[in-house]
Amino acid sequence: MSTNAPVIRVAVVEDRQQEREHLAELLNAASGFCCVAPCRSATEALTVLPECRPDIVLMDINMPGMSGIECVRQLRDLLPETQTMMLTVLEDHELIFQSLAAGATGYMLKKTPPAKLLEAILELRAGGAPMSGQVARKVVAAFRQPTTGIQPSSSLTPVEQTILQLLARGLLYKEVANHLNISLSTVRTHVWHIYRKLQVHNRTEAVLKLPREHRDLPAPTRV
Repeated sequence: MSTNAPVIRVAVVEDRQQEREHLAELLNAASGFCCVAPCRSATEALTVLPECRPDIVLMDINMPGMSGIECVRQLRDLLPETQTMMLTVLEDHELIFQSLAAGATGYMLKKTPPAKLLEAILELRAGGAPMSGQVARKVVAAFRQPTTGIQPSSSLTPVEQTILQLLARGLLYKEVANHLNISLSTVRTHVWHIYRKLQVHNRTEAVLKLPREHRDLPAPTRV
C-alpha cells in the first residue's frame, strides 16, 4: 500500500480476548491499517462504533447475548457507509445466507492466514465482497439449486409469506417469533409447512423461491 494512502480504520467485534487482541495487533502492525475499536460484544459495538465510525468491521457470529448477525443488521442503519465482514469459524450455509441478508459484504473464516485477511479487508474497502474459498463455493452451490418458479402467494398463507420474508431478511426463528408475537414452536410449525409446500429442505432453498423483489423489503408489519 502506498504511504500516501489513507489508513483503513478497522473495528473488531469478538468476545474471545485472545483472538480480539491478536486481530488488533495484526491490524496495528500492518502498514495502512489500524484497529480503532476492539469490542467484546455486539452490545458494546452498537454503543462504541457509531462514535468512532470505522471503515470496516470484522464481526464474529456466536457471542454471548446478541449475535453478530443481529449486530450487523442494526449497524447497517446506524453506519450505512461502514462495511462489515463476518470473521468466524462457522461454515454453515444458512448462517452465511443470514449474514449476507443482514448486510454483511464479506465472510471470511478465522483460519484465514493473516496476509489473506488483510487482502480481504483491502478488497472490501475497494468495493469487493471477499469470501473464503469454502464459503464462496457454498454460496454458489446454493444459488445453482434449481427453482421451479413457484410464487409463494399461490401456495402460502399470509402468515407463512410474512415468515418467509422475515427469514429472507436474515432473522432467526426467535426473532421472527418476537416480531410476530407468536411462540417459537409456532414459528417452527409454520416453517415446516413452508418447506413442505415449496418442496425445499432448508431456509436458503425456501428464500430462493421468494421473488427477488420481495427479498429486501422492510420488515412486514405484525400479523
